[in-house]
Amino acid sequence: MSLDCPLPYGAHELVQLGHGAGGRLTAELLDRLVLPALGGPPEGPLEDASLLPREGELVVSTDSFVVSPLTFPGGDIGSLAVHGTVNDLAMRGALPVALTLAVIAEEGLPLGELRSVLGSAGKAAHQAGVPIITGDTKVVGRGAADRLFLNTTGIGRRVPGLTPSAARARPGDAVLLSGPIGLHGTAVLSTREGLGFEADIVSDTRPLHRLVQALAPFGGAVHSLRDPTRGGLAASLNEIACASGIVVEIEEAAVPVPSAVAAACDLLGLDPLVVANEGCLVAFVAADATDAILGALRAYPEAEQAVRIGHCGEAAAARVELRTLIGARRVVDMPLGEQLPRIC
Repeated sequence: MSLDCPLPYGAHELVQLGHGAGGRLTAELLDRLVLPALGGPPEGPLEDASLLPREGELVVSTDSFVVSPLTFPGGDIGSLAVHGTVNDLAMRGALPVALTLAVIAEEGLPLGELRSVLGSAGKAAHQAGVPIITGDTKVVGRGAADRLFLNTTGIGRRVPGLTPSAARARPGDAVLLSGPIGLHGTAVLSTREGLGFEADIVSDTRPLHRLVQALAPFGGAVHSLRDPTRGGLAASLNEIACASGIVVEIEEAAVPVPSAVAAACDLLGLDPLVVANEGCLVAFVAADATDAILGALRAYPEAEQAVRIGHCGEAAAARVELRTLIGARRVVDMPLGEQLPRIC
C-alpha cells in the first residue's frame, strides 16, 4: 500500500492525487485554477448538483469514476457510477429523470469485464427507475488509462417544496446521519491491498433518492443534505459549516462506526470520519422536526439506522467540533489530501 505524502515537497505546480480527494487541496485547485479558467466562481456555494438556468426545477450533475479495483465487495464501478450520480441529484432535493454514461476503456481490457460492469450499471439504473439515454465509448492505448473509467451526467427534477443547499444550515439545526460510515472506503481499500477484511466489510453503495422523496412532507425544515463520499463525513460537515457560517458540534458516541470498520481504521491509522461512503447522507434539519424526520427515514431499509449525531450553533468562525468519548472537544478539520485514493 502506498503511503506517499498527498502533496510532496517541491511538487506544488504538479497535479497530485490529493487534488482529487474532495478536501482542502481540491478546494485550492478549484479556486485558483479551475473556476477562474471557466469564467469565475458561481453565485452561492459549490454544490453536488446545480439548477439548470431558466429551466425551473431541473437539476444537473456530472461525475467521473476511477475506482480501483473495478469490482469490490458490495458493488463495482458500474453500479457505483449510477448510484453516485443519482445521489448527487438527490442532495439537491431532486429525483433522477435521465442519465448519460460514457466509457473510457484501456486497450486489452477483457470484454467480459466490460460486459459485466455495463450490465451492473444497467441493472442499477433500472432499479433506481432512471433510464440511461445516451453516452460515448472511447478506447485508449495500453498504459494510457488504468483499465476502465466511467463518466456520467444526471438530470433530475426537484421534489416540490425541497430546496436544500449547503448554505441553508442554521444555528439550532439538528444534524442527522442516515446510516453507518466508513464501509465503502474500507471495502475498496481492503480488496485492493489484500488486507483480509472483505468477509466483514461490504460497500454501502446504493441510491438515496427514495430517502429524499420521504423528506418531501417536511419541506422547508430540511435545510442541507450531503452524501459524504470523498473526504468522508469530515469533509461534508466542513463544507456545510463553511457555506452556512456556523459551528457544527457532533458527538463521537452517536456516530455509527461498524466494529469491522473501526478495526480496519485502527490497523491502518485512519480516522473513520474521513473515509468515503456511498450509501448514506447527512441532513441538517430544523430541531423541532427531528423526531418526525428520523421516523420517516427509518421506514426505509437504506436508513433504518438513522440517528441524530449533533447540532449547530453560532460562531465567529465556521468549524466542526467533535465531543469525544471522554468528554473532551477537538476540531475536525477539512481533510488535506488523499488518504484513500481511487475509491470512487
